[in-house]
Amino acid sequence: MITFLISLAALVLGYLVYGRFVERIFVPDDRVTPAVAQADGLDYVAMPYWKVFMIQFLNIAGTGPIFGAIMGAKFGPAAYLWIIFGCIFAGAVHDYFVGMLSMRNGGCDLPELVRRYLGGAASKVLLVFAVFLLIMLGTVFVYSPAEILHGISGSTTMWITIIFIYYVVATMLPIDKIIGKIYPLFSFSLLFMAVALMAVLFVKWPALPELWDGVDNMGKAADPASFTDNIFPCLFITIACGAISGFHATQSPLMARCLTSERKGRPIFYGAMITEGLVALVWATVSMWFFYDAPQPGYAQIGGTMANGLHTSAPVVVNLVCKDWLGIVGGVLAMLGVVAAPITSGDTAFRSARLIIAQALKLSQRAKKNRLYICVPLFAASFAMLVWQMENPDGFNTIWQYFGWANQTLSVFALWTITVYLVRERKPYIITLVPALFMTCVCTTFFMVSKTALGLPYTVGYGVGATALVVAAVWFMVWMKKSNCKG
Repeated sequence: MITFLISLAALVLGYLVYGRFVERIFVPDDRVTPAVAQADGLDYVAMPYWKVFMIQFLNIAGTGPIFGAIMGAKFGPAAYLWIIFGCIFAGAVHDYFVGMLSMRNGGCDLPELVRRYLGGAASKVLLVFAVFLLIMLGTVFVYSPAEILHGISGSTTMWITIIFIYYVVATMLPIDKIIGKIYPLFSFSLLFMAVALMAVLFVKWPALPELWDGVDNMGKAADPASFTDNIFPCLFITIACGAISGFHATQSPLMARCLTSERKGRPIFYGAMITEGLVALVWATVSMWFFYDAPQPGYAQIGGTMANGLHTSAPVVVNLVCKDWLGIVGGVLAMLGVVAAPITSGDTAFRSARLIIAQALKLSQRAKKNRLYICVPLFAASFAMLVWQMENPDGFNTIWQYFGWANQTLSVFALWTITVYLVRERKPYIITLVPALFMTCVCTTFFMVSKTALGLPYTVGYGVGATALVVAAVWFMVWMKKSNCKG
C-alpha cells in the first residue's frame, strides 16, 4: 500500500501548501458577505462554519467519490495519479474560486459569473447546459435509490413518489430547515465509512498494484475482449468527483450564501474537495484490492464464486465490501451510501437549478408562488425524463454517460471563467489555464470517441482533441493580446 500512503500524504500536503498558495492569490478579506448583507431567511442564511463544511462536502460528494473511484480503479494505479493531481491542482482550485467569486459577486451562480467574465453568449449556452445537467442528475438520483428501496419493501412507483415529494419540499424550504439539519448527519456517515474502510486497509495491509508496476490500462490487459476504454480520455471522465467535477460549480454558490467570512473559504471550498479526494482515494484502493487481488487479474470473489470483477457494478461493490468488512454497521453505511447520498445530491441539484433560473429571470424567491413558477416546470421536465428512463432498458446508463461528459464540460466553462478573472486581476492565471486546456482536450476527445456520442476511432478523437487544445491556447493568447493583459 505504498502508493496509497504516498497519495494520502500528497492530498494532505496539497491542502496545507498549495491550498494556502491559492488562497494568497485570491486574497480573502473581512468585507461583509452576502449571507449577512443579503440575508433573506431562505437561501442567504448564515450558518456555523462546521455545518457549512459538512453540507458543502455532502453537496459535492454524494456517491460521486465512491462510484466514480470504483469504476476508475479498473484502470489500475493510474487512478491514483488522477485523484492526486486532479484534486489538488484542478478540482480544489475550481471549487475554491467558484465559491469565492460567488461571494464577491453577491452570491451569484455560475451562469452569472460566466456572463461577467466570458460574455453573454457563453452565459446563455451555459445556462441551458447547467439546468439540463442538473435535471439529469436529479432524475437519475430518483430512480436508482427507488429501485434499491423497492428491493427492501414497497413498489418502485411508491418510492419514486416519496422521493419526488421530498425533492419538492427540500427545494422550496429555507436551506437551514432540512438541508441544514440532516446533511451534517449524512456527511458524517460518509466520512465514517471512509475512515472505517481505511482502518481495515491498515489492519489487512493487502498487496496492491503500485505505480512502479506500471500505469498502463490494467483493465484492458485483464479483459481485452470487453474492457475497451482507453485511459485517455475515459479515466478523466469516469473519476470526476474526487478529482474535478463541474457539478461542484453549481454547489459552491449555495454555501457561498451561508458563509459569514471570506477567510473560511479555504477550509470550506478547497478543504471539502480535498476531503472528497481522500474518500475517492480510499475507495479506489479498496476496489483495486477487489479487482486485482484474485487468482486471475480482473476477477473477484463474489458470493463464494469467481466472477468477472471488471463487470461488477459500483453499488454491488459497495454492498459487498461494507457488509463483509464492517458487518451490520457496514450494511447501514452501504445503504446510506447508495440511497441517502444520491437523494441528497438530487435535492441540491434541483435547488441549484431553481436559483440559476431565478437569477436569469431576475425573479425574487421570497414569495412561495415565485418558487412554484420555477419548480413546477422543473419537476415536470424531470418526470418526463424519468418516464423515458424507466421505459428504456438502458435508460439509466445512457443518461449517466451523458451526465459524465456534460459534468466535465461544465468544469471547462468554470475553469475558463476563473482564468479570465485571474488575467483581468493581474494574478498568476497559469494555475487554472493548464487545467482548463487539459479538460478542454479531455471533453472534446471523449465526445469524439464515446459510443454515446460520435463513436469515432480513437486515432481520430485524439487528433480532434489535440486540435481543440491548440485552438483554445491560441485563442486565449490572441484574446490576451487584444485585451492588453499581461497577467
